[in-house]
Amino acid sequence: MSDRDNAEEGRGDDMPRCGFVAILGAPNAGKSTLTNCLVGSKVSIVTPKVQTTRARITAIAIYGQSQVVFVDTPGIFRQAKRRLERAMVQAAWSGAQDADLLVLIVDAERDLDRDTIAILEGLKETGRKAYLVLNKIDMVRRENLLALAAKLNEGNTFIDTFMISALKGDGVEDLKAVLANEVPPGPWHYPEDQLADISERLLAAEITREKLFLRVHQELPYALTVETESWQERKDGSIKIDQVIYVRRDTQKAIILGKGGRLIKEIGQKAREELSEIFDTKIHLFLFVKVRDNWVDDPERYREMGLDYAKD
Repeated sequence: MSDRDNAEEGRGDDMPRCGFVAILGAPNAGKSTLTNCLVGSKVSIVTPKVQTTRARITAIAIYGQSQVVFVDTPGIFRQAKRRLERAMVQAAWSGAQDADLLVLIVDAERDLDRDTIAILEGLKETGRKAYLVLNKIDMVRRENLLALAAKLNEGNTFIDTFMISALKGDGVEDLKAVLANEVPPGPWHYPEDQLADISERLLAAEITREKLFLRVHQELPYALTVETESWQERKDGSIKIDQVIYVRRDTQKAIILGKGGRLIKEIGQKAREELSEIFDTKIHLFLFVKVRDNWVDDPERYREMGLDYAKD
């Protein structure tokens, strides 16, 4: 039986459905990996580092007659001290308030950590129920997994529990089918072939930021941002993209450039290759590194990321 047949059989009608599903979780729980898996394409960057996702990324999947709009939110953590961190947490909770359905993804390897407890408390305050998704189940012993599921369900916060491996895709289809059946009836909000509600310029900047996150270490990733400064489609079908990498210190600029400019060339090459694959054309990518100490306090940078500029 096909995915479409499964969805329609569970629903019992042919009405179109469309709804927003917010994916919540602690930093590095696997939200972006799950989002990409649900959509079947890369729309959100993924790195092993926490707080990779800064903006709310909207990804779109079709399942039978349902259009499910997934909102990959920034990780929610208990102590958001810096302006950017506060804006990210605010964006995550805002996405939850606006969504028709909520999914809480928990890294089963980390058990019940402080950030997840904070999210559970937040859900209780809103009175909203969510679907619980335990991720990385292939890395955890079954008895530990069942104990964690029981512990999380004690508060009567969840509608149902799913156990998945977002990286491998195990269990994701079952989750997707249930969500497709539960989104409300109504017309689709996006064209059938649209995979994400994100501009090409922002997606290109996110891809480059991902390569930077994967290559530089320690605290440097959180001191940088990437902006697509210009986008030019050429007559031969290729695209010329100029991007600026903003950092806060001259020493950070030197790290990104690398000895003899080798690191920035490597990052540019990897980003160029992936962008060429995503946009199915030749990409001419030019990267520039600029020092701007106060970029984290610049309202324009927040607008670029779709975040609210929270005043101190």
